[in-house]
Amino acid sequence: MFTGIIEAIGNVTEVAPTEGGVCLWIEAPTLTRGMAIGNSVAVNGACLTATEVLDGGFSVAAVPETLRRTNLGSLSPGSRVNLERAMPAGGRFEGHFVQGHVDATGKVVSAKNDGEERRLAVQVPKRLRRYVVAKGSITIDGVSLTVVRRKKGRLEVALIPHTLDATTLGLRQRGDRVNLEVDMIAKYVESVLKGSS
Repeated sequence: MFTGIIEAIGNVTEVAPTEGGVCLWIEAPTLTRGMAIGNSVAVNGACLTATEVLDGGFSVAAVPETLRRTNLGSLSPGSRVNLERAMPAGGRFEGHFVQGHVDATGKVVSAKNDGEERRLAVQVPKRLRRYVVAKGSITIDGVSLTVVRRKKGRLEVALIPHTLDATTLGLRQRGDRVNLEVDMIAKYVESVLKGSS
């Protein structure tokens, strides 16, 4: 379980092909203190497992399913990624319930400054639109955000200066693919209302 509160921005140093997937090496000195092999870490919102941990960096494996469903397949050396370790039992909860199970990618359709904030509009895949509501929660590239508005298949979020400094969302431009995870509570409620089959 994650919260969508980013702990660090990591730098991808190596992308090594594996059997159908890739092994990513990520430099993140502040994150590796206390990290161990087998720990869960969200990379741009996708829950992955640390396969090696060294002083200042770690590796994770992304399998074909992960590469199909996320934007991790487009990473290359030099890419910057949002990182969050799994929330410890008894830890402070500050974002919203995030599983690290990316539902799909969306496409940035506009990114504009509005005073000190930056407005990001993302085209949402049709199958996810019913889970997106104004003032509801959404995770974009692992960042817990509030939907400002939803219109014509798009959602809009407002990024405050802290979010721009502490995450990679300030780097996102029109045409970029971003990982989306909708509110899991909405999905569970829908499943219960439909009944089991």
